[in-house]
Amino acid sequence: MADPYQTLGVARNADEAAIKKAYRKLAKELHPDRNADNPKAAERFSAVTAAYDLLSDKDKRARFDRGEIDGEGNPKAPFGFGAGGGGGAPGGNAFAGARGFRPGAGPGGAAGFDPEGGDFSSIFDELFGGGGGPFGGRRRGGQQQQPPQRGADVAYRLVVSFEDAAALRPQRVSLTNGKTIELKLPAGVETGTQRRLAGQGETGPGGPGDAIVTIEVPAHRFFTRDGDDVRLDLPVRLDEAVLGGKVKVPTVDGPVMVTVPKGSTSGKVLRLGGKGFHRATGGRGDQLVTLMIDLPAGDAALEKLVDQWTSDRERNPRAGLGV
Repeated sequence: MADPYQTLGVARNADEAAIKKAYRKLAKELHPDRNADNPKAAERFSAVTAAYDLLSDKDKRARFDRGEIDGEGNPKAPFGFGAGGGGGAPGGNAFAGARGFRPGAGPGGAAGFDPEGGDFSSIFDELFGGGGGPFGGRRRGGQQQQPPQRGADVAYRLVVSFEDAAALRPQRVSLTNGKTIELKLPAGVETGTQRRLAGQGETGPGGPGDAIVTIEVPAHRFFTRDGDDVRLDLPVRLDEAVLGGKVKVPTVDGPVMVTVPKGSTSGKVLRLGGKGFHRATGGRGDQLVTLMIDLPAGDAALEKLVDQWTSDRERNPRAGLGV
């Protein structure tokens, strides 16, 4: 099985720019429109395009480096992401499948589509002024000959709960081919994040297509996301704010006990380290808890106490606002 690094002639630690540069050079040299009478060049063109398809996809490249898939993106072991902490969300098996995602017949089966935001067509527009022709095609007798067509990709929509997305809990996915897998969520996951499952699409003479899962993370009823941090407004009683104390606080990983400092005011922010979303660069964000003093309505005893409290009557807490 060909090594995509060797196919493109780059080191295993090459960055994205070096990989793209190597591919552009080889694609320009080997493109079938420039090698109509050289079938070997067309074969190499298909190989370097497939290699770039794998290495330009961060997830595929990481899985290849770990030995989970081969140079063609096929799993080396029974397909799956492994069972791990915390099952999927209750709605994890609700999917809306859609067929398509295959406008061309190129190697890798998805001309012009890349889940990481890349686009083969843009590269070929730059190299050939928009006239690149179908990927991997060969010219024989003046006519373009297409390689066997891979099966169509199948699109899915996966709804992931806010807590599961933050904690990266694996999700169960039921595919139209009858398989059920556990999908590992990537760090930095958000609405619109896509995962490509190689070989899990429709069958075809050139091999199966892929399953493309688009993730949706609905808004939460009391958590809000702020980058990789999670924010929460926490109501506290007057006595908890004035005297301080321990209170239970919900987090994406479950409730924890937090100390409210003595003399806290509404708007004071407490930081719970590592209780936010997993960062794509490593580590996790925090949970930022904003204290909100919740006063009881119609409490005569509290009203009498405050009416008799005169030590703070001369202080103007709005002085900083110029009023």
